[in-house]
Amino acid sequence: MFRNKTASIVFFITLITVTALLIGRESLLGKVNPGENEHYTKIKTFTETLSIVKQNYVEEVDEKELVNGAIKGMLNQLDPHSSFMPPEAFKEMQIDTKGEFSGLGIQISIKDKMLTIIAPIEDTPAYKAGIKAGDMIIKIQGELTKDISIQDAVNKLRGPKGSSVTITILREGWEKPKDFILVRDVIQIKSVKHKVLDDKIGYVKLTQFQQRTAQDLEQALNKLENDNIKSLILDLRNNPGGLLNGAVEVASQFLPEGKLVVYIKGRSGDRQEFQTINSKHVAYPMIVLVNEGSASASEIVAGALQDWGRAVVIGMQTFGKGSVQTVIPLSDGSALRLTTARYYTPKDRSIQTTGITPDIAVKPEVRENGQTHPVIREKDLKQHLKNDVTKEKETETKKEEKQEPEILETPVETSEANDIQLQRAIDLLKTWKVFKDLPKAG
Repeated sequence: MFRNKTASIVFFITLITVTALLIGRESLLGKVNPGENEHYTKIKTFTETLSIVKQNYVEEVDEKELVNGAIKGMLNQLDPHSSFMPPEAFKEMQIDTKGEFSGLGIQISIKDKMLTIIAPIEDTPAYKAGIKAGDMIIKIQGELTKDISIQDAVNKLRGPKGSSVTITILREGWEKPKDFILVRDVIQIKSVKHKVLDDKIGYVKLTQFQQRTAQDLEQALNKLENDNIKSLILDLRNNPGGLLNGAVEVASQFLPEGKLVVYIKGRSGDRQEFQTINSKHVAYPMIVLVNEGSASASEIVAGALQDWGRAVVIGMQTFGKGSVQTVIPLSDGSALRLTTARYYTPKDRSIQTTGITPDIAVKPEVRENGQTHPVIREKDLKQHLKNDVTKEKETETKKEEKQEPEILETPVETSEANDIQLQRAIDLLKTWKVFKDLPKAG
């Protein structure tokens, strides 16, 4: 956790000194708050354990790794979204938020213990080289990727603009792997995509909520309005969320000024409200598409638009992440991602574990031999926070925890023609126009 060994020694001397001062204070004052005394006794136990391990373990140990491991273990006792980020991981998070990095332009995951490409990003080195979704990266620079972590893979694949990296790809149907030599470039992660569909229907897809998402969304809406759109589909499917302020700014594009978007409550119970500002785009009929991959900031936007009757929500039950994480930088460049509050929709709904229920439920079509991935929601994660609004009976909660999570399959990629949820949204907007244009009975 510390920059060097000297800083580490100072830290532990400080801990021991604090403990000694508490003991001295007890002697002087004759009494110490029992809870406070117990707290520092446990810190003393930690320093004793670290000292014993460092002096007596069968092999030499890295003190920094031990401390980092202890912090990770501490946060692992909380909820699934609280975590310790070493300096590299913290930088990675900042890059994701900014939406720009130097690399190849691929989204990766671990599937069946293999490093697998989810999708290449358009107009990037990987995309131009013909890398495809489902490709397995079996080597990076000649080193096997078996058992590699996502973070280690990202560190190997990213690098300075203009530098090259060789990845060995195995693709279904190939007899043997193939090497690709790719030159890294600056990758702009576009969080907003837009186009015009049939019958002057505007379509906007948000892939995540970054610093520039609201600005890029406004530009996209301006372009669509120049094309004289009459209605809009906002696609939040598989959008994992991002910045809370970004969600408020996005909702502000569709709701009148001063409308409540979301409020949060922390441990103290104090309520902090976030309202719309500078709203411009409020005129046309609107549909929001969601699915089990819509989480956090996506659920804030969908919930607000649903609560205010601004849009019809179509798709599947969302992920159900109704908690707020605060990123707290530490002195050595690392950071804590700590769950500090829950958030609630304008109508006082907590979506923690329950998610946003669509107005019209539409399941995606899973075609034979099509690529799928399992559906996992917040309620399936271990140690998830409970929903404090929809109180479950204790017996029902225990029964649910004993059951295996329901694992469904959903398509990885679907063409527009086969996208049942999108087609249903288009049909509804066309019907909307028909009913609107019907003459009133005399």
